[in-house]
Formats: sequence, C-alpha cells, structure tokens
Amino acid sequence: MYTVSVSRSFVAQHFLTVPDPGPEGELHSHRFTVSVRFKGPELGEYGYLVDIDAVIEALETTVGEFRDRTLNELPAFDGKNPSAEHLSRIVGDRLLEELTPEPATRLEVRVREDDVAWVSHERSL
Repeated sequence: MYTVSVSRSFVAQHFLTVPDPGPEGELHSHRFTVSVRFKGPELGEYGYLVDIDAVIEALETTVGEFRDRTLNELPAFDGKNPSAEHLSRIVGDRLLEELTPEPATRLEVRVREDDVAWVSHERSL
C-alpha cells in the first residue's frame, strides 16, 4: 500500500453550539493543521499515487476557505456544531471538488487542533 501525505496549517475561530459547552462555547481561535493522506495499492502510469503538486494546490485552496474565518459563519457548518470532526469531513469534501486523486483508493483527513488533539475522517474513493 502506498501513502502520500500533505499538510497545511491555518488559524480559524469557532464556538461550540452543544449544550453546556463550557469555555468552548465562547468565540476562540485554534491553530488547525490539516493532513490529507491518500492511500492505494497501485501507482499510476508515471509512478505516482497522486500528483503531489496538485494535492498541495488543492489543499491550499481548500484551507483558504477556512483561514482567518469563524467556522460558525460558513455555509458548510450551517446547522452543525463546528467541531474538528465536522471540519475533517468538510475538508475532504472540498478537496475532492478540487482534485481527482487517481489511482488512490482511500482518503484520510486529519485535523489537529493546536497541539492538543487530532481527529480524522476516512473514506473510500
């Protein structure tokens, strides 16, 4: 199995909308690091799992949507608690709108929130 990973960091703000969120219910910032990992058993015609330059460009475009923004105000989070878990899935959705990652067969998006924790969302391609 081959794996290609690309990461980008950005700062964004949010406040949690769950019952009794404690201090996380107040507007605050995090430094998020998004790592995308494409996996697959075979390489393409030119010996690549994915074109790393294309992944870098697509990820930069994708995180640019969230950089220096309040997640709660973005349409992607409408009606959703702006958790890191939701962010990981939404980043994957947006990334795949920008990129056709052939011949990769899996995508994992990890979101690290500051230096405290990370979450991930994984899907078949």
